[in-house]
Amino acid sequence: MRLLGLFILVPIIEIALFIQVGGLIGLWPTLGIVVVTAILGTWLVKSQGMRVLADLQGRFNHLEDPTEPLAHGAMILFSGALLLTPGFFTDACGFLLLVPGVRTAAFKWLRSKVKVQSFTMGATARRSAPDDVVEGTYHEVDPEKPSLPGNSGWTRH
Repeated sequence: MRLLGLFILVPIIEIALFIQVGGLIGLWPTLGIVVVTAILGTWLVKSQGMRVLADLQGRFNHLEDPTEPLAHGAMILFSGALLLTPGFFTDACGFLLLVPGVRTAAFKWLRSKVKVQSFTMGATARRSAPDDVVEGTYHEVDPEKPSLPGNSGWTRH
């Protein structure tokens, strides 16, 4: 029901803002602002996304919990969709999600609403072989008949 309300309310807010801003500054400046915010938003989403991707790779390399950078990446992706949607209200929400402090606050709020049952990272525990066993493959070499022509220096002649 809340989602339906958003699908109805957001376009009404956008239309009202277009009418108000267009009446104040005119049609072409209003359309120019919409295009400029889309271009600026795309650039900001790309640069912020690259930072979050580097943070995510660092977390994976150090075997740390990747939840926060993944959530930041999802919020940046959502902000990109909002910034590409024409409108002043969606642009404002999209630019807000590009502020790291706002994303962190949203992540903390979401984390307080979600209960994690378990979290594991890496392979599950495997039974190891005894210490005196070395696994490997081998093939016997006949010292009288080397498999390759020439003396390798590893066999006696």
